[in-house]
Amino acid sequence: MTTLEMNPVENTAVAGVPDTSGAGANDGRNMSLAAFIDEFGEGLLAQVRSQNPPVYDPVLDEVSEIHRQRQAVLDGLKRKPFKAQADAVHAVVKLLADENQPAAVINAEMGTGKTMMAICAAAVMQRTHPRTLVISPPHLVYKWRREILETVPGAKVWVLNGPDTLRKLLKLRQALSYKTNQPEFFVLGRVRMRMGFHWRPSVISRRTSFDGQPFVAGACPDCMQMLTQDDKEGHPMPMSFELAKASLSDKRMKCPHCGSALWTLIRAGRPIESQYDLVLGALKQMPTIGEKTAQKLLKAFGEEALGAMLGDNVYEFLNLMDENGDLVFSDKQARRMERSLATFEFSIGEGGYQPTEFIKRYLPRGYFGLLVVDEGHEYKNEGSAQGQAMGVLASQCQKALLLTGTLMGGYADDLFHLLWRLNPAAMLEDGFKPAKNGSMANATMSFMREHGVLKDIYKESSESSHRTAKGKQVSVRTSKAPGFGPVGIMRYVLPMTVFLKLRDIGQKVLPPYEEQFLEVAMTETQAQAYKAMSLKLVQMLKQALVTGDNSLLGVVMNVLLAWPDCCFREEVVRHPRTKALLHHQGAVFAEGDTSPKEAELLRICLAEKALGRKVLAYSVYSGTRDTTSRLKTQLEIRGLKVAVLRASVDAAKREDWVAEQVEKGIDVLICNPELVKTGLDLLDFPTIVFMQSGYNVYTVQQAARRSWRIGQKQDVRVIFLGYVGSAQMDCLKLMAKKIAVSQSTSGDMPDSGLDVLNDSGDSLEVALAKKLLN
Repeated sequence: MTTLEMNPVENTAVAGVPDTSGAGANDGRNMSLAAFIDEFGEGLLAQVRSQNPPVYDPVLDEVSEIHRQRQAVLDGLKRKPFKAQADAVHAVVKLLADENQPAAVINAEMGTGKTMMAICAAAVMQRTHPRTLVISPPHLVYKWRREILETVPGAKVWVLNGPDTLRKLLKLRQALSYKTNQPEFFVLGRVRMRMGFHWRPSVISRRTSFDGQPFVAGACPDCMQMLTQDDKEGHPMPMSFELAKASLSDKRMKCPHCGSALWTLIRAGRPIESQYDLVLGALKQMPTIGEKTAQKLLKAFGEEALGAMLGDNVYEFLNLMDENGDLVFSDKQARRMERSLATFEFSIGEGGYQPTEFIKRYLPRGYFGLLVVDEGHEYKNEGSAQGQAMGVLASQCQKALLLTGTLMGGYADDLFHLLWRLNPAAMLEDGFKPAKNGSMANATMSFMREHGVLKDIYKESSESSHRTAKGKQVSVRTSKAPGFGPVGIMRYVLPMTVFLKLRDIGQKVLPPYEEQFLEVAMTETQAQAYKAMSLKLVQMLKQALVTGDNSLLGVVMNVLLAWPDCCFREEVVRHPRTKALLHHQGAVFAEGDTSPKEAELLRICLAEKALGRKVLAYSVYSGTRDTTSRLKTQLEIRGLKVAVLRASVDAAKREDWVAEQVEKGIDVLICNPELVKTGLDLLDFPTIVFMQSGYNVYTVQQAARRSWRIGQKQDVRVIFLGYVGSAQMDCLKLMAKKIAVSQSTSGDMPDSGLDVLNDSGDSLEVALAKKLLN
């Protein structure tokens, strides 16, 4: 769908989209979507069900023999799924196996157990698809391994996330002819998945003579034949580092005589280490083992034996015995080392090689039966290396299962590249084809025009250069807006997607969940300073845009969003290119003062503490404009115990870090929502407060559900704070619209706490920059 819009800054007009802003309005000609659904919803639903029957119907399918066989597999797992989870698993398996579809999507709310459902689906499909490849965020790799081992009896889990990934893949290739009935899972970190490899030329020296003189030439390490230079005379290649590097380092070459590789893999960023040094470094990573103990172990057992244990069987290392048959490590040492081994592996093996490239080149297509893509929305961008790598792996596996809690972020092209990578045949069938040069730009634009919202913005300006007549110049640009049409949902989302809401699992499993928006009024001094700053900067922005200069747009928007929360320090706004001073604003609040938002957070935290509840406070300003340290100080002065989670805490260790802070008895945890948006179950914090939201729909929706998960016993309350009369309100309104679109592709109508701000009905043609300019 396309809307025609004229930019109001350029004195133009808006062309016709029906006004649907009145909730429930019906003047005989126009009816709002809500009123239309209320009046005709039942008939429409019946029509949809008759024309598009579901692939899986529990009432009809549960009587079939194949369903009973699959249910028996689920009943035999160590951990049993809930009824709603089991239904989702049966639906996915029937779509992939019985309907022979290439891909399926589990679009389930955060906390519904997507990992559990994917593991169950892989277990059910194990007979026909014995090997499952999982793409996981790097900090969740070992959580996947733990949950697989706790769920599937007899499962074998290969972790492909360290520098020794190549060695493991080579072992897989050597074992291609072996068959096993043991369920096998391969967990690949998404960063490791797309990482390339480093190499150097590999030749040997050979003594010979040339023109009657002794000569040391480069030769192939396999066939020993001399290599020649790229010249007409075919002179031997001299074995000097400079010449060999110049001749061989531009590209990976092969021997012209035997075809062997004239290059070898190396470890990046450090010189080639001996086996002794590699094992010594690995030992020193273990708790309780220092330099002297590591050297003593190497002297007693040798680097070969210890390297084999660390690379293949670390538990043999934990039970290491000396020559007298006594255990080398005490029980306390062994327990500490075993805990640390759950979060990392040792790199005793070959150098790096891109796993995606290896799987494509050296393993047969279909070797992995099922590809599970965790946090699938992270692979939506066209040009991202991890998105392209995911597409390659999907093409090499027999079936693909994508897991996400937020399938799209508000724009139609969020789905396009995901759909192309999961089911390219359907996209080609609908005419969305790449150009001859491989570009997908035209196909993406066609998809947006057919199923999304595009705005064609015409700019008209007077032209004074004509001598004989007055002329006008019209320029056109196209921009996208939030929105995804119902035809696209019916064609691409519903046929391959299983939806699951937390409420579907049952109230006995999950407590009530509530989202709330609170308006916070600025102080008089704060409001006046903000108004003066806003008028001045927006006027400068308008003047810059008239001349075609967009460089101020980001600066002005960021300052107007951030300043109300950061006005305890002076604000200096400079032009990003010329560095000219645009505005200077002194601090409004002294170090000991409390801003209105801080006061509101303090009120919430004290009230929740009185009820025995902990609070999780999100602040997006944790870097240059750090507000987390000030919030911590403000809360601690009032007697609250506070911890701040920073990015310096390694992602794989954040779960343990938070658990340690809870053991210390904190009342409030402060962090950036980006740090906890995936993988962490923060059940100890039933109250969540967003000091700011940011723009990322995925982050907001994921972070808001961190504590409303299976296992939560307390009611969950999520609060959004926004300063009245500031750009933050416009930001929250835009987020409300984007969340509404996102929920429309999740099988639900919007019920977010931010939806109270979505006061323009069904229109999605609002952007924050335009709000500022108006």
